[in-house]
Amino acid sequence: MIKKCLFPVAGYGTRFLPATKSMPKEMMPVVNKPLVQYGVEEAFDAGMTDMAFVTGRGKYSISDHFDISYELEAEIAGTGKETYLQDIRHLIDNCTFTYTRQKQMRGLGHAILTGETLIGDQPFGVILADDLCINGEGSVLKQMVELYRQFRCTIVAIEEVPMEETHKYGVIAGEEIRDDIFRVDTMVEKPAAGEAPSNLAIIGRYILTPDIFDILRATPAGRSGEVQITDALMSQAQKGCVMAYKFKGRRFDCGSVDGFVQATNYCYENIYKSRK
Repeated sequence: MIKKCLFPVAGYGTRFLPATKSMPKEMMPVVNKPLVQYGVEEAFDAGMTDMAFVTGRGKYSISDHFDISYELEAEIAGTGKETYLQDIRHLIDNCTFTYTRQKQMRGLGHAILTGETLIGDQPFGVILADDLCINGEGSVLKQMVELYRQFRCTIVAIEEVPMEETHKYGVIAGEEIRDDIFRVDTMVEKPAAGEAPSNLAIIGRYILTPDIFDILRATPAGRSGEVQITDALMSQAQKGCVMAYKFKGRRFDCGSVDGFVQATNYCYENIYKSRK
């Protein structure tokens, strides 16, 4: 039903300088696998095979990663090291990868609008690779695809966060349909202290309907001159329907050093060691 997933990967990753001076933050490895590969694997698990990337300057290693490396593969052919490439080769063999460039960093909303040429007129997933989500029983995006089959509207993933941290997120409030689903009627981007409508924070997983592109085109720039996806989603909720889903699984904020280290430790203990 949903075959395309968009990856906005044009950001500078300044919180990880100097490492990200020459390496995209999305290519930083959690144990032995780059963040962006975890995201592509999640999209593939959800049934999506067309991976679309909105990139920026200096991001060539992302497209190189999702391509065959003939020299490397020839060098390790016939050795036990070939098994290290099984996961990435499976993605390369079963997915298509397309790329376009975001010429200016004007916010997530602008990045998603930039990806319109790769998506077209169809519903699509969005994964922010900074948010690493782990669930052995079915990826977060797969859970959301199942909900889309029922509701046929935009869906955002949410989780409860401490009220003192709501200023870091887009925050929603709305009618509780069941204990893990809300029909959104309020959405605020990074509310000031004491002004958050709830503690339900949007994380980096979305399923968007294609009308979002026209809404983004009409959405004025907000703070710092950026086009906020939350403003566009609020407009979409007022005109139609946006659902928020409290997903099953664990999320690591790999856009922060603390979250990245926590993700690395977790994946080493619970995923990598079990496969050795």
